[in-house]
Amino acid sequence: MGNTVAREDFEWVYTDQPHADRRKEILAKHPEIKALMKPDYNLIWVVVLMVLAQLTAFYLVKDLDWKWVIFWAYVFGSCISHSMTLAIHEISHNSAFGNKKAMWNRWFGIFANLPLGLPYSVSFKRYHMDHHRYLGGDGIDVDIPTNFEGWFFCTPFRKFMWIVLQPFFYAIRPLCINPKPITRLEIINLLAQLSFDVMIYYFWGVKSTFYMLAGSVLGLGLHPISGHFIAEHYMFLKGYETYSYYGPLNMLTFNVGYHNEHHDFPNIPGKSLPLVKKIAAEYYDNLPQYNSWIKVLYDFVMDDTISPYSRMKRHLKGEVKQD
Repeated sequence: MGNTVAREDFEWVYTDQPHADRRKEILAKHPEIKALMKPDYNLIWVVVLMVLAQLTAFYLVKDLDWKWVIFWAYVFGSCISHSMTLAIHEISHNSAFGNKKAMWNRWFGIFANLPLGLPYSVSFKRYHMDHHRYLGGDGIDVDIPTNFEGWFFCTPFRKFMWIVLQPFFYAIRPLCINPKPITRLEIINLLAQLSFDVMIYYFWGVKSTFYMLAGSVLGLGLHPISGHFIAEHYMFLKGYETYSYYGPLNMLTFNVGYHNEHHDFPNIPGKSLPLVKKIAAEYYDNLPQYNSWIKVLYDFVMDDTISPYSRMKRHLKGEVKQD
């Protein structure tokens, strides 16, 4: 089981998050970065192709033996599902159609959500904007684990199970930390998703439905791509709140690994974040960074000094505005 980690609380800080100040410095020195603040219209076609790929997979698995349904759900479906959640992340920043067509992005997010099997897109948008505005904000940023998670998941085995159960914690944590009234768009997201799920079950049966749901749960749990959940903000080095990953899995995740760059410039699509790093290399090259999400997962489980408590947390000052 391992030894209990020494950390017994979050790392409370009394400074503002670093991203706003760094953004101002970089734009003052490299104003050409502003030219990257535009929609990525290729994202639209990539998402459409991903939806079609999953629909094809739903059809192909409907008559397979269960062992092969489970195999393909993990090997293929989980990758597409996790990648789609990160496409939805891009869409939440209005990267598909631009800020002037914000509602087009919301409807497109609901469409992208369909092959995941569970309604996600609209609620994610609401909470993710809080994560950017109030990074680490106590009671606001639901990316921060609960005190129970930090207290209980404190041994290698328990941390391993915490990773396996990540989809559950990401779904339930907002209700515990920062519940919000349900909106009309969230109801539409739910009804559209339920209708789609019923259609998949009606036309292609239980195996296709299982493949869809299992791929989403497995892809967001114990999976190499899930290393980004830990890599982005868990404090492996004291004093550093956000970390970037520059490995090959960025090709499947819309460059979400460029996470310092993303928090500095959330209105720049993932496609252009490598250019941000290249232009402002003096700001990013010397920051702590990763080249393997699998190693991040391994280190998180095996290092007794790291746990769900390994996050910077701050009391928010002034007026808090939420979506």
